Amino acid sequence: MKNLLSLISKIREYGNRFIIEELKQNGVEGLVPTHGDILVCLYEQNKMTMKDISDKIHRTRPTVTVLVDKLEKLGYVKRETSKEDSRYTYIVLTKKGSDFKPLFEKISNGLNDMLYKNLSDIEADTLEKLLEKI
Repeated sequence: MKNLLSLISKIREYGNRFIIEELKQNGVEGLVPTHGDILVCLYEQNKMTMKDISDKIHRTRPTVTVLVDKLEKLGYVKRETSKEDSRYTYIVLTKKGSDFKPLFEKISNGLNDMLYKNLSDIEADTLEKLLEKI
């Protein structure tokens, strides 16, 4: 029985439902799970170009543009032209984006707790290594 893709798809769907429900319960509207990839990048690096984000999250630039446009419309990020080279535009967190980080981490931790609750530390490490190998 080889149903890896089906299992991964179910895990992703379950995780996305969890995230959406947690956002809803905390009064957050407009965000979807895919926005999380961009927020993680910005929480780690503070400012990035669209190309850098695209490369980091393995999404096309048009997809990243749509996601960033929505985050900007919702007030989580803004665009800043580079002071050193005006050809570059950076995506940076706003105060609202920065203030969202504790809730983002709480939801992420809850998601991890849910996903790993039936696995030992060794099983979790093995699973991650096997998935990376694929």
